Amino acid sequence: MSWTHDTLGQRVRMATGTAAEALAEEVDRLGARRVMVVAGPAEASLAATVTAGLPVALRHDEVVMHVPVEVAERAREAATAAAVDAVVTVGGGSTTGLGKAVALTSGLPLLAVPTTYAGSEATDVWGLTEGAVKTTGSDLRVLPRTVVYDATLLTGLPRHLSVASGLNALAHCVDSLWAPRADPVNAALAGEGARALAAGLPAVAADPDDLRARELTIQGAYLAAVSFASAGSGLHHKICHVLGGRYDLPHAETHATVLPHVLALNAPQAPAADERLAAAFGSPTGLAGLQRLRAELDAPRALRDHGFREEDIPDAVAAVLPVVPPSNPTPVTTENLTALLRAVWEGADPS
Repeated sequence: MSWTHDTLGQRVRMATGTAAEALAEEVDRLGARRVMVVAGPAEASLAATVTAGLPVALRHDEVVMHVPVEVAERAREAATAAAVDAVVTVGGGSTTGLGKAVALTSGLPLLAVPTTYAGSEATDVWGLTEGAVKTTGSDLRVLPRTVVYDATLLTGLPRHLSVASGLNALAHCVDSLWAPRADPVNAALAGEGARALAAGLPAVAADPDDLRARELTIQGAYLAAVSFASAGSGLHHKICHVLGGRYDLPHAETHATVLPHVLALNAPQAPAADERLAAAFGSPTGLAGLQRLRAELDAPRALRDHGFREEDIPDAVAAVLPVVPPSNPTPVTTENLTALLRAVWEGADPS
């Protein structure tokens, strides 16, 4: 056996009910005196409360899904004009992604306060969309110096978004088991992340105010993201990046819908990964456990419900095939990828 594992250096705080105080302490640790706060309009009130104790020089609210290049450029220009010395994001994956875009070119320290289970805050992965093409990369400049989690900040997340975002986190676990840099360390993280998400998500869906369930789901999402940051993007993420960037599909819902189909394709050729997932779900197979969880959560089933058109399938296949990781357990062909995307489009059961 031969493998190399990279562990990213990051400070993480679980501060349920005390995010504002924890964030102020972390900003002070950095010595920042002119902070840029990135938060979309929907999170403006929440962000104002969380950042009340900070030396805010700029509040920026132009947050767009998939981080279009022109949106990133405007945020970078605003940061330069305001002479900020740190960036704080309060929001989901798109908000964190915009903060990363600023940090990528400026080198400014980034702190993240997540309000979903996206997991971007725990990775050094950035993504930008230009035209219909989403480009991703990794750079330590975009890894937040500190992440502050607060379960109370997620209680207002609508049930359907909690489900989709949580399944997006679960996709990090699954893809980490056969991604290009998969290793025993991130496999262990992925397995524990899947276990926590499988236990936490149904409880969150049943009672959005259950803070213990929120904390468990946050922990699962964080472990999932850490494993993904080490293992890299597998087939699932390659497919979803094409679908999201090319057809402007909603990020979390796309991941939630594609996931069981990729698992069904790969599990027969990845028995160790399947056994780990089955153990995490407490089920005979990984797919059986995932499908049971999805049924319990009433998870998204069909991408045609979110804007993906049947006539786009051949174009999507052609765009995905060149980026399929060589590490994928099952050889990916035009035929099986077409069948997979057609099933994703129509909401058929994975096979």
